[in-house]
Order: sequence, then structure tokens, then C-alpha cells
Amino acid sequence: MNQVFVDKMMAGCDDLGISLSEEQLDQFYQYYEFLIERNRVMNLTAITELEDVIDKHFIDSLSLVKAIEGWKDSEINLIDVGTGAGFPGIPLKIAFPLVSVTLLDSLNKRISFLQEVIEKLHLSGIKALHSRAEDFGRDKIYREKFDICVSRAVANIATLSEYCIPLVRVGGVFVAYKSGKIEEELEKGKRAIHVLGGEIEGTEDFILSGTDAKRSLIIIKKKKNTEKRYPRKAGLPAKEPIL
Repeated sequence: MNQVFVDKMMAGCDDLGISLSEEQLDQFYQYYEFLIERNRVMNLTAITELEDVIDKHFIDSLSLVKAIEGWKDSEINLIDVGTGAGFPGIPLKIAFPLVSVTLLDSLNKRISFLQEVIEKLHLSGIKALHSRAEDFGRDKIYREKFDICVSRAVANIATLSEYCIPLVRVGGVFVAYKSGKIEEELEKGKRAIHVLGGEIEGTEDFILSGTDAKRSLIIIKKKKNTEKRYPRKAGLPAKEPIL
């Protein structure tokens, strides 16, 4: 394991109040190596430099600890919608092994990669599923079953809310990872959040450790059941967001 990797991971985690064992550090390093290896043959990430992966993928993913409390050491159900190469879901699983994690993505080749990561790192209590969020949110097995939903997907908050809020149980939380200025986007998304049964609890704004990048976590509490007509059929939340 690269000492530069260890030192930078430890520093970033210290800033978040997270302690990692040697085994967990090794899992993160294996994940990094496998991500870079597979990225040569499939488009997983544009961020490939070791220190950038640590800051902008691993530590960024773990910043969920800034948004909500009381979940890290409990057996809660968390779903990562539009997980891509596994962010933030896999870093959260490595750091907090008691949390049950579902990784959801619409691209099957990414799901195959994630399943390989899960096997390679010997992770349990985590699964990678292939589906569009709109279809998944109408499935009775998964609808309103999750304590926490997270997403770093590139979509406006109105669209993301229609993907994610239907999956959260009443009393649960949806946290959207955002970068840059979010005020206008958040204002436009308020109606969608309300219609879908959510309420904005607040935002956690911070500078990402080791960088000058502005990050925000939008914290949305599920207050009531989502109407059965949501999410709408595949494609509509993005084409015609609730505004």
C-alpha cells in the first residue's frame, strides 16, 4: 500500500472525524487500483490521479457524516442512486460496514464492475442492481423502503428528487451531493420536493478537504408518502421536471 495514499486518506478522514483500520485502508487502496485498471477499458471516471481520487471521490463520498447523525454504527438501509463507479456508496460501505448498501445504476457494464469490486474487497451487506431509477421507484419491493438515499448524479434537484424521494421511507432522509452554487437550483426544486412528500431540512456547505472546491449536501426529510403516480415513466423526470 502506497504511503502517500495512507497519509492522505488518514488526513482526509481525520478532518471528518472518521477512523479507518488498516484493513479498511487496504480496501480503499484496492478499490483505487481496480478503478484505474478498469478505467483504461471502460469509461468510469475522468478523475484518475491518486490524490484527486482520494479527495474528489473517497473523501467527498464520506462527507455524508457532515449532513446527518446517528446512522454510521447502525444497521440502516442506504441506497445510492446513479452510483456510476460506486460513489458515494462503496466508500460509505467500506468506512461503515454495518450499513446495508444498495447501489443502483442504469448501465449494466457499470453494475458488472461494481459486482467485481464487491467480490474483490470481500464486502457483505451490499448489492449492485441494474435499473432506471424511475422503474425502481415503482417496484413495491423497494419503494419507500430505505432509511437514507444518497446521490451524486449529475441532475437538477427537481429531477433527482423524483428519482430518489419515492425510495425513502417516511421519516427517512434523501441527501443530494452538489458542487458550486446551488441557491437557484434549490429554489426551483422546492415544489418538486414538496409534491413528492419531502421537506428541505437544510444544507451543509463546506470546502472539500485538500482542495478549494465548494461542496453542498442538500438534506431532505421524507414527511409523507409519495403519491402513486410518482416517479413518472422513464425519461420524464429529466425532460419535464416538476417545477
